[in-house]
Amino acid sequence: GLSCQYDQQGAIGRRYRRQDEIGTPFCLTIDHDTANDNCVTLRDRDSLEQERIPVDNIAAEVIARLQK
Repeated sequence: GLSCQYDQQGAIGRRYRRQDEIGTPFCLTIDHDTANDNCVTLRDRDSLEQERIPVDNIAAEVIARLQK
């Protein structure tokens, strides 16, 4: 299974840095656009790339990336 942690303290950059420090490979960000497009931002710790993905595809996308 996958484990996750919810964090809403501080600015998004600080949240990303906290997760980078503990080795979290991916961060998902829910923002104001999520209610409109049903997507979240997936951030890759190693490449720092960010991509909008549909909420329904989160688990499959994270699992696929972990298997690379």
